[in-house]
Amino acid sequence: MQKSLMLAAAGVLSIAFAGPALAKVEHHGSGHGKTVMVGGAAMYPTKNIIENAVNSKDHTTLVAAVKAAGLVETLSSPGPFTVFAPTNAAFAKLPAGTVETLVKPENKGTLTTILTYHVVAGRLTAADIAAKAMANGGKAVLTTVQGHTLTVAKGHHGWTITDAKGGVTNITIADVLQSNGVIHVIDGVLMP
Repeated sequence: MQKSLMLAAAGVLSIAFAGPALAKVEHHGSGHGKTVMVGGAAMYPTKNIIENAVNSKDHTTLVAAVKAAGLVETLSSPGPFTVFAPTNAAFAKLPAGTVETLVKPENKGTLTTILTYHVVAGRLTAADIAAKAMANGGKAVLTTVQGHTLTVAKGHHGWTITDAKGGVTNITIADVLQSNGVIHVIDGVLMP
């Protein structure tokens, strides 16, 4: 149960974001959006962020963190939201014990701050982000729900996100469309 609710809290396959890191993505369907495979599960564009995230085996840590932060209801709402969703492997890169400490009830405020730093209000597809970057000298500066900014830019192997602490994360799967927004899968945890 906790595993299935966790992903909601947190994140484009388009020409703008295409690169070697996106080669393993499979698209199915047509019409109102494509179904993308993430973590061995279909991400249906007719379902919301939480309904899809709980099925991804690559996002169980994120889903657990979202539940611990009390963000499941928010991420199930109409939004729209753009979520930069770290994988389990991204969370595993953090110092030992970090995730276990953050999901404790006494650390809910800190956890919420970190998770909402991964969310931008509105539905920003790869094409939208690329357009913002082109209009701003190659870098799109996005304000998160948490209140601080992220910088998205074209890197050597695709698009990267630089957080407030100078950490650089890669977008590995872009434009995972949801009924209430879009998820971009990332390989690191962003820090405000």
